Parts: sequence; structure tokens; C-alpha cells
Amino acid sequence: MDHRLAPEYEDLRKAVEQFAHDAVAPVIGEYYERCEFPYDIIAQMAGMGLFGLPFPETYEGMGGDYFALCLALEELARVDSSVAITLEAGVSLGAMPIHRFGSEEQKRQWLPKLCRGEMLGAFGLTEPDGGSDAGATRTTARLEGGEWVVNGTKAFITNSGTEITGLVTVTAVTGQREEGKKEISTLIVPAGTPGFTVSEKYSKVGWSASDTRELTFSDCRVPEANLLGRRGRGYAQFLSILDEGRIAIAALSVGLAQGCIDECLRYVDRRKAFGRTIGTYQVIQFKIADMEARTHAARLAYYHAAAKMQCGEPFKKEAAIAKLISTDAAMANAREATQIFGGYGFMNESPVGRFYRDAKILEIGEGTSEVQRMLIARELGLRGTAS
Repeated sequence: MDHRLAPEYEDLRKAVEQFAHDAVAPVIGEYYERCEFPYDIIAQMAGMGLFGLPFPETYEGMGGDYFALCLALEELARVDSSVAITLEAGVSLGAMPIHRFGSEEQKRQWLPKLCRGEMLGAFGLTEPDGGSDAGATRTTARLEGGEWVVNGTKAFITNSGTEITGLVTVTAVTGQREEGKKEISTLIVPAGTPGFTVSEKYSKVGWSASDTRELTFSDCRVPEANLLGRRGRGYAQFLSILDEGRIAIAALSVGLAQGCIDECLRYVDRRKAFGRTIGTYQVIQFKIADMEARTHAARLAYYHAAAKMQCGEPFKKEAAIAKLISTDAAMANAREATQIFGGYGFMNESPVGRFYRDAKILEIGEGTSEVQRMLIARELGLRGTAS
């Protein structure tokens, strides 16, 4: 078995690595401190074709695949997670539902601009009272005069309020099934639609240079043709998108974990304590060795999940495993890196300080660690647990 990257993947990885080092690393700290969205960096990423990586050339994509996206996310997150999550959410959550479930007309209307990075898409699933329990959706949509009338609120939505946000795909209750359960469908709501209100940006612990907001829909009307996929299939559609997205978040988490190692290796070679560089002390060496082992295992896990996905094999369990161990690795490495840096690691201007702030959300977004354990248990055939 050969785990070496094929030449086209390695070329992409190196290109994004160089871009992250040259264009992102020198300036992202200032954006982070100002909690400012880095439009110029995003424009450069668009120019590289990163937003079109896994989409067909028919829609002005790059003709690549999901693994190519994951490699790009890993390299970006080695330097900064805000730009990485902007790409991840824009592609795997914003554009991918349209690619997977949209009509040909919807694809031709939206995908070219999304692939070019001229427009960002957002993924409206989470609500104030419905996070892990996505089936608790309260947002509603009713058909009236050839239009869907949407009412409700979505929370913690990435890429939803930037100057280039073009649409949000929204889950809404559109009726009731015969067995009494909610019928949930997905609708495309263009930015600027009357009745669609975007709140001010959240004040967040991390990901400070990314855009995250609450969305409100008050008698918001969109054409009946804005139904994405079949009516009543919205919940299933979003679950499948989340399965894929967990591989992407795992890749991003591996990038953060690797970034912690990168920073520590540079630091311990120049920082002295008691007359020696701290990298000569076994306690520091062991910390970094553990960081490397965690990152290596997590990378192999997301590579495996991506391979199964691209072969058309079931990958739900592998995606959950990849996200679980990768986010654990990111959190553990960020904690250890901060400890190695000491007081310097607690400063926001330090990359390690940013990594520490950014790591925790990885254990929450796109399915908490608890949800991943639940999914793994179910895939192993364990049923009936309630706590």
C-alpha cells in the first residue's frame, strides 16, 4: 500500500502551502485582532481556483475531487483556521448541496459564481434550539401563490453575512409526514431577499477572521423553483452533506495540529532555559513526539475516509472516526503548544495563541465529538442507548 500523494495532489499541496506561508501568514494576525473578514486573501484563493476544486469544469470548477479540497484545507489551517473554514464552509456546505441535489437550472445559475469564488454560499441548518438535534428544526416554509414563505431563525451560520455572500441553503419544515414526523425540505434563499435579515457578527472566542451570524426569516418569499432536490428530503440531504463535511473538518483539524508542531519546532530551537535550548530537554521532546504521533494518525484517518468516499463505498463510520480523532489531536496539540511557548503562547499575536482559540470549535461544529461517538456506535450495530 502506497500512501504517497499522486503528483497532481502533491503539486496542489505545495502550491497551497506556499500561498499560506507567503500570503496568509504575514497578515492574518492583524485581521484576527480586528475581527475582520480578509476579502483580499479570499480573492487570491478564488484566483487559485480553490473554491472550485471538487466541481466539474462544466460549471467552471477545477475538475478535481473532495480529497483535493481536503489537502488545501490542511495546508491553509497550518497557518490559519479562519481562512480555512471560509473555504470549507463555502465549498462543502455552501456549494456542495447545489452540486449534489440541485436541478440543472439551479447548478447553472449558482455554481459558476461559487466555483469562481465571486460568491459565497452558506448552510442554514443549526437553530437556536436545534444544534446536534437537527431534526428539531422549527423554521417553516409554506407554499402560497407559487412561492415558499419562510419563517424562522438560524444560528451560527458561517459565510452568511459577507459582502460576497450570494445565498443560503435553508432547512425548513414544509409539512407533516403520514407517520406524524416533520417533513423537512431544503430551500435556496438568495442574499438580499426581502424578509431575510442577517444579524451583526458574533463576538467569538476563535475563528475571528471568519464570518458567523444569526439569520432571521420573516415572511421571506422565494420562488417555488428554489426547492433544492425533492420535497421532504431536506433532512436526508443535509445529513449526507455533513458526512462529507466531517472529512473536510478532519483535514482542517489535522492542519491546525500540524501547525502547532511547526511552530514548536521553530520555537524550541531558539528558546533557552537554564543555559540550554529547550528542545534539548526530554520533557519537551516527548511532548512534541506525542503531537507528531497524534497528527500522523489523524491524517491517515481522514485520508482513509476520503478514499472510501471517492470509491463510492460507505464512509459514515470512517468520517466520524476521522473527525473525532482529528479534532482531539488539534485540541491536544494546541494545549501542548501553548504550554511549550509559556507566556508567549498566551498572547493573541502568537500563532499558537490563535491555534489555541481556534481548536475548541472543531470539537463542536459539524457534529460534536459526542455525536461522532454515537454515530460510530450505531455503525457498529450498538442500538438503544439514550444517554
